[in-house]
Amino acid sequence: MTGEFIKAFFLIFAAEMGDKTQILAMAFATRYPVKKVLLGIFIGSFINHGIAVALGAAISTQIPLNTIQIVAGVAFISFALWTLRDENEEEEEAEKIKYGAVITVAIAFFVGELGDKTQLAAITLGASSNYPLMTLVGTVSGMVVTGGLGIIVGKTLGDKIPEIGIKLSAAAVFLFFGLSKLINSVSSDFLVIRYVFPFLIILGSIIAYMLYKLYENRKEGKVSQYKKTSKKLYDYYQQAEKNINSICLGVDNCGICEESKCTVGQIRSLINKGLEGNDSIEIDEVLNDTWKSKNFDESKIRVSLIMTLNILKDDFSNESYENVHRIRKNLEKMLFGERIESAENWEEYKVRLSKINDKSRKFTDNIERK
Repeated sequence: MTGEFIKAFFLIFAAEMGDKTQILAMAFATRYPVKKVLLGIFIGSFINHGIAVALGAAISTQIPLNTIQIVAGVAFISFALWTLRDENEEEEEAEKIKYGAVITVAIAFFVGELGDKTQLAAITLGASSNYPLMTLVGTVSGMVVTGGLGIIVGKTLGDKIPEIGIKLSAAAVFLFFGLSKLINSVSSDFLVIRYVFPFLIILGSIIAYMLYKLYENRKEGKVSQYKKTSKKLYDYYQQAEKNINSICLGVDNCGICEESKCTVGQIRSLINKGLEGNDSIEIDEVLNDTWKSKNFDESKIRVSLIMTLNILKDDFSNESYENVHRIRKNLEKMLFGERIESAENWEEYKVRLSKINDKSRKFTDNIERK
């Protein structure tokens, strides 16, 4: 029983490392508290994999076990090759469904896993399982853990993510289990050199070709959406942290640090939230007016605002950037005395920003020229 849980957990964990669902987890974590994101992953995965495991268990009563093991072995080898696919062209976006954090995440993960290799793996595991419920618990646990790691890795490691290494490790896990099932299930008449050698040559050639394509794409500078997203957020928060530290006047000028009651302190809290994925931070939207009398360096604030707008301008209304938008609003308040609460797109934002005052209009004109 425990063995089936561990096996299911390990296979799903390997399958999801670096997969598109980790992009979803990371994106949702910028919009919603991490605990709610993980709960949504659990619910969506539980329903999706529950259907898959139940289907697999039903199949097992109609088809001989030995046949199922052979099919499972071939399936796991296919999953290994699937894992090695280069997914650079895939652009996965979270559905903008207005049903609250948990339900939105649950729906996105349920839909995202339909027909995916993870759901197919759950069907395969369910078909050969003596304890389908433990298999389901293992697959769902694997989804939640990899989703959590995706959030942590994306926000803390950035461009240090060993993406190819993750793909190779996951593929190796599937390949090991697939070959093991075939060796234990295929008739000994077929486990002879005249059958095994051509099979290994073909399999090795396919793997070599896929690895070559991965290498070529990386050499040409192509990276997956997962790495693009994580690096973009990581780089932004790292630089934003340096910028806000240079803007802060320190206790020598302020006398006492007001933390989140000060605009700079609030921005720092938002940056820390982005870096750590800490949903326990409660940030007060109501600021006192003491920051207005402080002699902040406006040139440094402008630099920070421009850097923040650079990450927003290509997809300004994307709700995944809610945390970055809150940083933007505070920088606008420091620089212009007012802030733009929302805008549908970049062009609308520039128009609204230019109407605040003369300073904002000059700032907008400079952005247009650059």
